Parts: sequence; C-alpha cells; structure tokens
Amino acid sequence: MATLRHEFYETDEKLTLSIFDKGADPEQVKITFEPRKFSYTHGDKSLVLEPLKGQIDPARSDYTVGKVKVEVRLAKEAQGRWGALVGDSPDPLAKAPTSAAPASAPRKPRKNWDGITSEILKSDTTVSPDQDPNAGGDAAVNDFFQKLYADADEDTRRAMMKSFQESGGTTLSTNWDEVGKGKVEVKPPEGSEWKKWAA
Repeated sequence: MATLRHEFYETDEKLTLSIFDKGADPEQVKITFEPRKFSYTHGDKSLVLEPLKGQIDPARSDYTVGKVKVEVRLAKEAQGRWGALVGDSPDPLAKAPTSAAPASAPRKPRKNWDGITSEILKSDTTVSPDQDPNAGGDAAVNDFFQKLYADADEDTRRAMMKSFQESGGTTLSTNWDEVGKGKVEVKPPEGSEWKKWAA
C-alpha cells in the first residue's frame, strides 16, 4: 500500500488535515474516526494516524472529497494546540475527571476604552487667554466682544451698535458722547480702500 502525502493546520477547537489524493472517488474513499485513531483508505492507498496527539470527537468530525485533495476536519475533545498529528504521550483526557471543564488559557486583560477616551479628553483642556493671549483665534475675539457688550450699560451698547453699523464694521466705539454727536465715518485699515456697493 502507498502512503499519501498530507499536511495539517489547527485551531484550539479543530485540526484540519489535507490528504493529497488527486482524483479520489468519493464512493471508494473509506474514512474511520476513533478517539485516538484516524484511518483513510482509497484503493491501494492508505493513511493511518495512531495514536493521535490528542483525543477527537468522532461524531463531530467530518470530511470532504475534492478533485485534488481530501479535507478532513477533526473536532478536538479538549481545546488547545497539539503541535503534531501523532504522539506517544498518554491520553490527556484519560487522567482528567470527566466533569471538569477544560482548562482555558489565561486571557489578556481587556482595554478600558472609556477610560482612555476620558484621559484624552482631560488632556485636551482648552488654553485660557490668560495662559496664551493668542489662544482661541476668532472664537476668543468673538467671546471678548460678546462679554463686553453684555456687561455694558445702555449708552455703551448704543454707541457700539451705531459706530459699527455706520462705519461698515471698520470702527467700534464705546463712547456714546462722541458717537451720538453725528455720523461715524468709515475708517478702513491702512493700505485698503473703502468702496460702497450698490444694493
């Protein structure tokens, strides 16, 4: 009988075995699953793996026959990696009491994403104008003028509104005695020219 080339990969729950038997006829393939033994026969070709490194569940194990290979899925009785298909080690489940739950690998501690987010938000505190005079940009200037207007008396508010509107936004005065005398003239910034737009 000819022995077949094979390879495997595994997860903690199952082991997948690939048997390279090109053109295998599903009607003639015979596979048997036992707790510590696996056998494959197709015509004069065979593969017997005994003793398996760990115990399998024959009821949950299955296979598919393809054109190039036969893929066998061996369901492990106990979670964990075997590292090899066969081994002369004693059956690890024979010593363990049947009622005991399989030992699980220690888990990595989970990250506390809420805590990380709150730390980042704490570190992103806004800088006050007392700490940095340029902090805030336009928002800081806008806050300053809103506070100035809100804390002002009625004459100061009237002066601010009249000077700003009549000057086209180029002047802001808080002195009602000066602004109340007449029209506030337009004073564009140095190097620019005021143009009146037709409505």
